[in-house]
Amino acid sequence: MGADGTRGILNPIRGRAHFSLEREDPPQDLAPFVDRFWSVCWDLEGQSGFEQEVLPHPCVNLSFQDGAFEVHGPGTQRFVAHLTGRGCVFGTKFTPAGFFAFAREPMRRLVDRVVSVSVATGCAPPLPSAEGSAPVRAAVSAFLRARAPSRADRDEAVAVNRLIAAAQEDRSIARADHLARLAGMSVRSLHRLLERHVGVGPKWIVRRARVQEAAERIAHGTHVDWSELAQELGYHDQSHFIRDFRAQVGATPAAYARRCREAVILS
Repeated sequence: MGADGTRGILNPIRGRAHFSLEREDPPQDLAPFVDRFWSVCWDLEGQSGFEQEVLPHPCVNLSFQDGAFEVHGPGTQRFVAHLTGRGCVFGTKFTPAGFFAFAREPMRRLVDRVVSVSVATGCAPPLPSAEGSAPVRAAVSAFLRARAPSRADRDEAVAVNRLIAAAQEDRSIARADHLARLAGMSVRSLHRLLERHVGVGPKWIVRRARVQEAAERIAHGTHVDWSELAQELGYHDQSHFIRDFRAQVGATPAAYARRCREAVILS
């Protein structure tokens, strides 16, 4: 796990000692819908296990483990993966608006839920022909191509994905109305658009992006002045930033920084 690929993974240095994470870009024709393929493998035989905390992105993940596919809807809460024994999970991370083109359920109904692929899409991918990440990628790619999203679906996904990328990358976008101004629509219209295509609204998307950025900086040892960081990320004051961070991460920024420093010492 490199520093450029751990955003959303809490205390990633500690996690590196317990599992491996591999990623692969999607084929070009699926890029508007699929952000990446990923795999997580671990060998904790003889150990007590490990809990990895994740602050999810606003997107759907399709996972394959123990011979079954599952759809993980956009998660608004901190997620904890419980790793024991030995195993692997192979996944497909969709772009924020990417799963909408394949979904049978309204996206808002998938938020904070794990369902079968059949429930989410009306059908299911073929089981991989062999073990390993490559057969899973091939099965999922064939499944998505068979459903042939329309040009309109592709164009809508690209447009919504660009808005969310702006919310994640542009620090001047600190509130929902900032993102609405960029989109050229009212906050209410933007909320309807994002709820339809992603499942969550603009306020949540902006807040999650800011906390993820703060957690990423802290985890990789960047010296942080909490007041300056709060101002840079668009918070009214330091107390609002701390409250938001604690609500999403489960610890204050200072407490999270201590946990990350301890992981560096032990690594």
